[in-house]
Amino acid sequence: MARFRSSLFYIITIGVGLGLMWWIAQQGLALDPLKGAVEGAMSEKTPWQVFLDTYHHNLTHPLAILLLQILTIIVTARAFGFVCQKVGLPTVIGEIAAGIFLGPSFLAQQFPAYSAFLFPAPSLGNLQFLSQIGLILFMFVIGMELNLNVLKGRARDAVVVSHASIILPFTLGFALAYFLYEKFAPGGVHFLSFALFIGISMSITAFPVLARIVQERGLHRTKLGALVITCAAADDITAWCLLAVVIAVVKAGSIVSALYTVLMAVGYVFIMLRVIRPFLRRLGEVYADRESLSKPVVAVFFLLLLLSSYATEVIGIHALFGAFLAGVIMPPNMKFRSIFIEKVEDVAIVLLLPLFFVFTGLRTQIGLLDNVGLWKVCFAIVAVAVTGKFIGSALAARFVGQSWRESLMVGALMNTRGLMELIVLNIGYDLGVLTPEIFAMLVIMALVTTFMTGPSLSLIDRLLPAKRTRTEQEAVQEARRFKVLVPFSDPDRGRNMVRVAHAFIARNENASITALHFSPSSELNEFTLAERETQSFRPIRKEMRRQPMAVDTVFQVSSDIEKDVVNTLNTGGFDLAIVGAGRSIYEGTLLGRIVGVTSRIINPERLIDTITGKEPLFEQTDLDDRIRQLLRETRLPLGIYLEKGFERLERVVVPLFSLADSALLTYVQKLAHNQRARVIVIDAADVFHQSPELLATFEAMQAAAPDLLELKRSTTIDPERISDQDLLLISLDSWRRAVAQRSPWLPAAPSMLIMRT
Repeated sequence: MARFRSSLFYIITIGVGLGLMWWIAQQGLALDPLKGAVEGAMSEKTPWQVFLDTYHHNLTHPLAILLLQILTIIVTARAFGFVCQKVGLPTVIGEIAAGIFLGPSFLAQQFPAYSAFLFPAPSLGNLQFLSQIGLILFMFVIGMELNLNVLKGRARDAVVVSHASIILPFTLGFALAYFLYEKFAPGGVHFLSFALFIGISMSITAFPVLARIVQERGLHRTKLGALVITCAAADDITAWCLLAVVIAVVKAGSIVSALYTVLMAVGYVFIMLRVIRPFLRRLGEVYADRESLSKPVVAVFFLLLLLSSYATEVIGIHALFGAFLAGVIMPPNMKFRSIFIEKVEDVAIVLLLPLFFVFTGLRTQIGLLDNVGLWKVCFAIVAVAVTGKFIGSALAARFVGQSWRESLMVGALMNTRGLMELIVLNIGYDLGVLTPEIFAMLVIMALVTTFMTGPSLSLIDRLLPAKRTRTEQEAVQEARRFKVLVPFSDPDRGRNMVRVAHAFIARNENASITALHFSPSSELNEFTLAERETQSFRPIRKEMRRQPMAVDTVFQVSSDIEKDVVNTLNTGGFDLAIVGAGRSIYEGTLLGRIVGVTSRIINPERLIDTITGKEPLFEQTDLDDRIRQLLRETRLPLGIYLEKGFERLERVVVPLFSLADSALLTYVQKLAHNQRARVIVIDAADVFHQSPELLATFEAMQAAAPDLLELKRSTTIDPERISDQDLLLISLDSWRRAVAQRSPWLPAAPSMLIMRT
């Protein structure tokens, strides 16, 4: 009755309110002096035409255009970055290529009407300013990622290599400008301004891309990695200081006139380092955790960032330098910087930075290089850039005592330009120092030098392989070990997976467990790397202290985790792998199923498997795509761990639904012998009656562990009985049949280990 009264009150209230508003509106129309004019104008158009006019106005509104641009840019940048990631290239290559794709070099040529609608000329100003905000935040993060402490103890070698990698390409760029000036310099631009910008564009190293490559290749813990990171840090500081001077010279017109700007810049740097930095250091010591880093404190640092950027823009050395220096003087506390970087990095890199790539692409007109002569000039620019940076860095590294292998790798890494080069080029373009032709050539140079870093490192590694220190006897001993790999993403679930793996080898001295954690390179920086590794293995190390177990922990950075896990499983010489399964997003919703089928259609590998019958188009399974990929692309025994509140491993149930499930008895024996777990084997398909030899084998296992192994012959499985167990061990085929048949015991099952033998 109360529910009926509430509904009646709701209906009456809404009805009365709407009626009163309609009556008041009618009375108000009679008071409107424009009523007749409005009705006359509206009568000339049909309601449908009025709707279309309104819809067109909404569609072309500047805010709607900007939102559509951002949506298109992010999707395109992610797609191109994903493709580059899959073929082993830095994602920045794909993002730069996405910008060129959306610009006049492709989209405007092939689809001019759509390009004019998506990027109308009046909207480019909004896009430029928004991309500049993204750059300011990005340079702030880059400044914070530069750990000046790494220069201590390695300053001499780093400065020698870094400055050699700047002065040689700068000199070659200066010489190249002499030959390019008459034909390619904009009118009214002095030779000195043009030459300085060509020189600085030859000298830049992309610290972010270099750091990612060093991490992904596992070099960050080596002396070579430390040297390269240090060189890149010194290179960035030097190059941005030089760029500030170059900008001052270009704006002033001569070196003498630029002295006033340079003196103001020196005073600004002095205040930032001697006045602001000590205050921030103290602030970082007080607010060094997430709880104390409140919004007012965060606001202080953002205000400093904006003030620093504003000051350098007014001085005349560009706002980006102020953002960079604001990041450099942030509190050196590693925990503080890690927290603050996480607050800024995602918005800057994922949302705003792709806008800069596309804005650069809109400026890049590769079609201007329409003859062989221009392409020869472009090739000469690339050759000068590679020669100066690669050879300058390699020779300097060799001079300070590095081997030829390490020296060449330093040269290859320091030759990476990436996003930092684009920033310099856009500054030159905005200042009117670079023509569209030269701008396009230098963008191509940035793409080529960034692209060639990975292949160059691989070629050097192949021609000059690292020396192997492991003895032949150690290699033979390692080959005889029973090795279990546990790749994991979630630390707590990784601990439980290690506990399950340890149950198979607890009493086997000639066995080993390797816990492997891959972290996406895009989420890491120099400050969070060590902390992420510690957090990833903290639960496992805690478990190792609780019960004696030997576990090798391996932490690696990856740009394609699924691919690297597959490669490790196939080439690591492991005898068993235990992987954690997540829930599939394709189960339980209509949209999810549509997305699941679509992913098979657009994924070439899955499409081939579907056509050949290896994988059905509609598959009833809770396994996510990552596990399906591992099942398709690996051949070693695989245990798929499903977490359901795992606490201990004392009672295990193993159902046998076919003769093929008898392969599970090997693991049953390991659990009983090594873990001393009580194992119940349920013969649900009369397997032992079909194979007397198998029954004899099991009876021998029972004789060796009479109190630990129990055989149940039953065609049905009691849900209450298995819910009391700690772990369910089942074959992959039987588990798939149970899911397809919606077996009533399945929801009651405990944590599961699904074995593909």
